[in-house]
Amino acid sequence: MLEKLFKLKQNKTTVRAELVAGVITFLTMSYILVVNPNILGATGMDREALFTATGLAALLGTLFMAFIPNLPIAQAPGMGLNSFFAFSVVIGLGYSWQMALTAVFIQGIIFVLLTLFNVRELIVKSIPGAIKNAIPVGIGLFITLLGLQNGGLIVRDENTMVTLGAMSNPHVWVALLGLILTAVLFYKKVHGAFLIGIAAATIFAVVLGLVHFPEGSVVALPPDISPIFVQFEWTNIFTFDMLIVVFTFLFVNLFDTIGTLLGVASKIGITDENGNFPQLKRALFADALGTTFGAILGTSTVTSYVESASGVAVGGRTGLTALSTAAMFALALFFAPLFLMVPAAATAPALILVGLFMITSVVKINFEDMTEALPAFLTIVMMPFAFSIAQGIVFGMLSFVLLKALSGKLRHISITMWVIFVLFIAKMILDAMNVI
Repeated sequence: MLEKLFKLKQNKTTVRAELVAGVITFLTMSYILVVNPNILGATGMDREALFTATGLAALLGTLFMAFIPNLPIAQAPGMGLNSFFAFSVVIGLGYSWQMALTAVFIQGIIFVLLTLFNVRELIVKSIPGAIKNAIPVGIGLFITLLGLQNGGLIVRDENTMVTLGAMSNPHVWVALLGLILTAVLFYKKVHGAFLIGIAAATIFAVVLGLVHFPEGSVVALPPDISPIFVQFEWTNIFTFDMLIVVFTFLFVNLFDTIGTLLGVASKIGITDENGNFPQLKRALFADALGTTFGAILGTSTVTSYVESASGVAVGGRTGLTALSTAAMFALALFFAPLFLMVPAAATAPALILVGLFMITSVVKINFEDMTEALPAFLTIVMMPFAFSIAQGIVFGMLSFVLLKALSGKLRHISITMWVIFVLFIAKMILDAMNVI
C-alpha cells in the first residue's frame, strides 16, 4: 500500500529512511509548537488553544503535502508571518485578532484560486535560472544562521549586530557535541545519524541540567480549541487596511513558499534544468489549503517549512516523510511534555549540516556574467542578512530586471517578470510610506 501511494522504489527510498527523515524534520521544526502560541498569544488569543491549533494546522498542512504532491515537505504556521499577524496587524494597527484571522482566511482562498488558474505556477516558472540556483544557497545560509542561533554560537550584539556566543554557555557545548558527533556518524554512513545526534545532544543537555525529564504523566488530552476556532470577523473586509494586510500576507507567503519549495526540491533531485519540478502546482495547492484550514483552526498563515531540508538530507524523498512528520505532530498533541523537552541547541547541528548540504548549487551560477552574478549574489546574501527568504528573492529579481534592461538584454525579461517587478516596486513604496 505504501509503495502504491508514495512510489518508494521509483524514488529510490525505503520505508525506514522515510520514517526517520520525518522524525528529523519534526524535531527541527517542533519549536513552532511553543513559539507560535507565545507570539499570537500577545494579541489576547488563548495560548492553550493556540498550542492545539498550531499542532493541528501543522498536521493538516503536512498531510496535504504528503498526499497531494507526494513531497517530503512539512507545513506549519510560518515564522515572520505570525509576528506580522500579532505585532503589525493586531497590536500595531489596532485591529482584533479575529479580523487578522479573517485576512489569513481570505489570503488562503485567493491562493487556492491563483493556484487553480496557474498564476502561482507561472510566477515560479518565470524566475530566472540564476536566481533559482541561488535560492538553495541562500536558504542554506539562512538555515545555518538559524542553527548557529539555536545553539548559542551566534548571538545579538549592539555594536556589530551579531557576534560569537560565550563559550561559557553550556548550550554552546551541547550544540558543538551534537555537531561533531552527527558529522562523524554521517561520514561513516550510519543510518539515522541526525536522529542519533539530536538524541545524544538532548541527553547531554539533561546531564548538564539544561532540561529535565517531564515530571508526572507525559500523556494528556490536547487543550480545547473552541476559543479560537472559526472566529472570523467580516465587518472590515472591504476597507483599505484589509486590502493592505491581505496583500502583505499574500506577498510574503508567496515568495517564502516558492523559495522553500524550489530549494528543497533541488536537494531531492527532482528539478529540471530550469529549476522546475513536476509536482509544483500540486505543492502550491497543498500550501494554499494549509493556509485556508489553518485560519479556520485559529492560527496565522501556514507555509512550507525550510527545516524540511533536514529530512531530505537524511534520505527523505516522498510524501511518506511528510506523513511521518504529520504523525509526530499528532503524537506531540498528546505527548507535549516529552517532545518539547528537546532543547533548541540539540536540533542546531541538524540545521547547520543541512545548510552545508544546500550550498552546493552555487557552482551552477555563471559568475562571469554580471547580469546573472549580482542578482544571484543578492538573492543569496539577503536571505540570511535580512532574515527573510522572501526578501532575498525580491532583491534578486529586482536587480535581475534592472541589470538586464539597462544592459540591453530586454529579451531575457519575460512579461511575467515585468509584472512582478512592478508589484515589487509598489510594495517597496508602500513600505517606505509606512503603510505596511
